[in-house]
Amino acid sequence: MKTFTLDCDFDCDFDLFGVVSSSRDHKLAWALNQALRLRLVKQQDLIYDLLNRGRLVISNYLHATETATLRLLRNRSVDPSPLKKPFLAPDIKEYDYLIQVTNGTGALDADELMAQLSNLPLVQYVCRFDPNALKFKENFQF
Repeated sequence: MKTFTLDCDFDCDFDLFGVVSSSRDHKLAWALNQALRLRLVKQQDLIYDLLNRGRLVISNYLHATETATLRLLRNRSVDPSPLKKPFLAPDIKEYDYLIQVTNGTGALDADELMAQLSNLPLVQYVCRFDPNALKFKENFQF
């Protein structure tokens, strides 16, 4: 019997930032709201069922306007998981949170956002990533 494999290649058209912060997700969302004049609102957690291996439950905050979208995602699963690497992006597991920006302009421009995030007291470190270079980039397709 022949076996067919479906190869899908996603082209990511968003900016992705990794944030190291020991604060809780709601406190970081509040700080981002204050510093960037956003309205990050807690959304339903993202649930990834990984076929008999376990599941990931990812905390999800969203700020959406007519032109831009910003998501604050916790990189580690909020529920206990039997997975060896319970991360949304296991290849950048050193980062506690991920910020995904689509169509960022003005205050959400990549360079401006990087500077603003670096100045927040709750953020120890921030780094910008090319999402197309990540191994698990399909986890960012919502």
